[in-house]
Amino acid sequence: MRSCAIAYSGGVDSTFLVTVAFQELGRRALAVTATSSTYPKKELKEAERYAKKLGIPHVIIHSEELDIDGFADNPPDRCYSCKKELFQKIQQIATKHRLAYVLDGSNADDTRDYRPGAKAKDELEVRSPLQDVGLTKQEIRELSKSMHLDTADKPALACLASRFPYGTRITRERLKQVEAAEEFLVSLGARSCRVRYHDAIARIEVPSKDFRMILQNAKEIVKRFKRLGFTYVTLDIEGYRTGSLNEVLPQ
Repeated sequence: MRSCAIAYSGGVDSTFLVTVAFQELGRRALAVTATSSTYPKKELKEAERYAKKLGIPHVIIHSEELDIDGFADNPPDRCYSCKKELFQKIQQIATKHRLAYVLDGSNADDTRDYRPGAKAKDELEVRSPLQDVGLTKQEIRELSKSMHLDTADKPALACLASRFPYGTRITRERLKQVEAAEEFLVSLGARSCRVRYHDAIARIEVPSKDFRMILQNAKEIVKRFKRLGFTYVTLDIEGYRTGSLNEVLPQ
């Protein structure tokens, strides 16, 4: 590809992608991280730390989804408008730095779920090398482990907007609410967790192996979550799964 700008979140896929790109292209590869209300602050710190450790040029931009017309109303195609704005901003950076391509870290598994952001990617001709060669998430984890990347076993990352059922309005206050709730669960030992927002109800998703930990800390969790503004706290006995809010969409 000669040169590229990469949408870099600090997750498993994009970290693997920027690592390989830097190995192959050196400083002709640029990592671009977008901050916003939907991007957890701790993820930004981790992304900055790794980019510095790797030595890849790294640019941080601001791309506030809540400023996009209609995004806060949370329609099913919410991710389309978000990704379109993000990729357009990265394209501008790529043009400024005379980089040939814009890349993202989509993998082969992403084609199996509802991903409206893929439409924006196609329209703007953003390339997904991991998807192009058919790499799955598990294969990327295995390769990352063989390369001794810190992210090899990192839980899946998704923007905080994914915690809200379609049609539920997304606000900065609500985003902070679910972010703080998840950070508390992580502090108790939950590695993969989601706090889904259902107005007064917080629905906790964790792997079944963590059910015992949640129940053992139930009083503390309820106390903290109520302090954050939830009235009821529930544990989803179906467990943690990505894209659970897409289950209401027609198959």
